[in-house]
Amino acid sequence: MTSLAGAQVLSAGMPKAEPLSARKQMVDKSQLPGTVFQRIEKLQDRSPFIIVILACLVGTLTGLIGSAFQLAIARIIEWRLHSTSLLGDATAAKYLLAFLIPAVMGFVAYYLVKQYAPESSGSGIPEIEGALLDLRPVRWARVLPVKFFGGLASLGSGMVLGREGPLVQMGANLGKMVSDISHYDKQKTQYALVAAGAGAGITAAFNAPLGGIIFVIEEMREEFKYSEASIKAVIAACVCACIAYQMIIGTSPILYLGQAALAPISSLWICIVLGIFLGILGVLSNHSIIRTRQALDKLYDKNRWIFPCTGFVIAGLIGVVGLASPQFTGGGFAIIPDVIAGAYALWPLLVILLVRLLLTVLSFGSGAPGGVFSPTLALGTVAGVSFGLLMDQLMPAPALPMMTYAILGMAGLFAATIRAPLTGIVIVIEMTGSYALILPLVLTCLASTLTAQTLGGLPLYSAMLDNTLAKLGIQRKHEA
Repeated sequence: MTSLAGAQVLSAGMPKAEPLSARKQMVDKSQLPGTVFQRIEKLQDRSPFIIVILACLVGTLTGLIGSAFQLAIARIIEWRLHSTSLLGDATAAKYLLAFLIPAVMGFVAYYLVKQYAPESSGSGIPEIEGALLDLRPVRWARVLPVKFFGGLASLGSGMVLGREGPLVQMGANLGKMVSDISHYDKQKTQYALVAAGAGAGITAAFNAPLGGIIFVIEEMREEFKYSEASIKAVIAACVCACIAYQMIIGTSPILYLGQAALAPISSLWICIVLGIFLGILGVLSNHSIIRTRQALDKLYDKNRWIFPCTGFVIAGLIGVVGLASPQFTGGGFAIIPDVIAGAYALWPLLVILLVRLLLTVLSFGSGAPGGVFSPTLALGTVAGVSFGLLMDQLMPAPALPMMTYAILGMAGLFAATIRAPLTGIVIVIEMTGSYALILPLVLTCLASTLTAQTLGGLPLYSAMLDNTLAKLGIQRKHEA
């Protein structure tokens, strides 16, 4: 007993023994100066290159999935329209099939969301913003397949939705997946890679790498954790996503409309008036979407089957509308060239504006897995050209070309609804190649954003995240 007690006293005064692996590691690092391991370790202290490498992987995966997503949607739409056309002149049968095919696709999309990943509802961008605040989960193993196949079903059905929302959420979830699998300094990499994946999603949706970077910095300004490493990660991911996208889809802008002419200084006041009009329209659109979502959420809580049945009805009805008037349905990029070319007079354009606004509110407000960027850009084009036609009737000579009104309308309505003017400007410029319109774009977006803010309109994604958190009894603080 005495010897045992003495041994305990001696051991108490000695430093605790290191595990063998740790001692071996210390010996290796101390006895082998200048090894590759030490050089990498010192390099990592000076530059976060490991995080950047992981971000490159996230961006590449997002670009590949985004390209596959775009090609698959186009193929599904082509198959759906071809199936309906096989019935020839059988009008009743064609309309029945035009209802049933999209209706089944809508049911499948909504069912996948309800059954397996409710956070996949809508665009998913508010969920990613909540995740960056540690207020929402990122369950990539569930969200990735649900968002991919659910998005294919909802967008392929012809609903008025865009692919950018699903790609942002899938990109962010890929960032979380890479962070979890790599096990590299999870606390440091997780937020950076989730944000990097979100920016890569915007890049893959619009072939707009700078737009993806600005989107994270501006739209996610309250949630994004700024650091030297995280900024580099976002840039690297967006660049790699763009390279992957262009290798598969091509390098051309997704909506090249021709060379935009410089706007005369004497016409810049028109940009401000147009911005005010778009600001009012943006407030109306956001208010309608948020109220529709709140009303339907109460209905969905009553029975678990109401949500997928809602998808069945909405997608089926939009399929019938699309058979009769294709310009009313889909993301809207297909009608932009016709609108700019003058295929529609003022009153038909106003009808398209009203119907597309209602179908956008219905599609996105119902919780379908899809985005609202593309429908907003199309809606802004119609609104801008409608405004231009009205101005041409009121003024003795045309002040601006219709293409200019269309491009300003895209960016201005985007800025008013998302409340991210820089993102809207950059994305529209990269999409259309309209670098000559920077000054008019800035004026229009500034006027639309100030108008929306003055009228008390809420940023769409921020308001939707607040509604989600409110149902959980959580209230977040907003920056002033």
